[in-house]
Amino acid sequence: MGVVISLEDGNRRDASVKPLVDNTRADMDRVNQLILSKAGSDVAMIPEVANHLISSGGKRLRPMLTLASATMFGYDGEAHIKLATAVEFMHTATLLHDDVVDESDLRRGRSTARMIWGNQASVLVGDFLLGQAFKMMVEVGSLDALDVLSTAAAVIAEGEVLQLSVAKNMETTEDDYLSVIRAKTAALFSAACEVGPIIAEASKAERNALRSYGINLGLAFQLIDDVLDYGGSARDLGKNVGDDFREGKITLPVVLAYRRGNESERAFWREAIEGGNSDEQALEKALGLITKYGSLKDTTARAEHYASIARDALAPLPDSEQKAALLEVIAFCVNRAS
Repeated sequence: MGVVISLEDGNRRDASVKPLVDNTRADMDRVNQLILSKAGSDVAMIPEVANHLISSGGKRLRPMLTLASATMFGYDGEAHIKLATAVEFMHTATLLHDDVVDESDLRRGRSTARMIWGNQASVLVGDFLLGQAFKMMVEVGSLDALDVLSTAAAVIAEGEVLQLSVAKNMETTEDDYLSVIRAKTAALFSAACEVGPIIAEASKAERNALRSYGINLGLAFQLIDDVLDYGGSARDLGKNVGDDFREGKITLPVVLAYRRGNESERAFWREAIEGGNSDEQALEKALGLITKYGSLKDTTARAEHYASIARDALAPLPDSEQKAALLEVIAFCVNRAS
């Protein structure tokens, strides 16, 4: 069950990640080879668990951002391949850990690693991938790149703990929630984009532009994911519509609907999210309240706001194929909700 929302913009056109895919195709082939190589181990369970998630059909957006943000400044060495692989390993490790913390059964339409191999294996293989990521960062030899990615790893972990502290708490504010996704999602987007200009020895202004682009793209990306959980399709989402609700997750559409509702409606949210009464009948009522208070439309508007900041961050940079592809990614991320 879902609610189809319209962004009501007649000037919209279909946007995709195809320009970014095309621009980074040759380098991504090398990244994919390195991913398979670095996910290998004499301990048989490690590549089994890692490859289960690595091969599950994700777009690999983050490593492509690293590649494009390096080559747009003329970089032609080898370091961007290792850094892009490190970024993907950090992302994969985060997913493995997230599924354990969230007790998720599905990821991108498939059983999660924890459902097949157990929580312990998922956590430990995630740790292995993080270790491999940091080895590759060290091999690159850029202290600035290492600083940016290691800082992102710490911030992501802080975001996980912050999410635990607000989990199933209906008094969570919009600012609280934005702090969670800024750490959990946007931090890695930002780091993935910033290490490109670092190794390309771009100017501080260019580095700052890509960092700003990445963090605001990440915020927009996550907010649209939140919209899709209540208004998308299982095919687009890679999981069942309403899974966030069933798992008792606090996302922005819920925060807005709760705060705008009357006392009986807020009591429903407390019972559903905090009390765990999140069956299909409750989901139907939740969707009705989210629609009643315009939560999806307003969450999309928030995403549009961050998307605009991301576009403005790139505006001063010279036109290039990479810049055009990065701008297209912004439109793609937001237009997923249309």
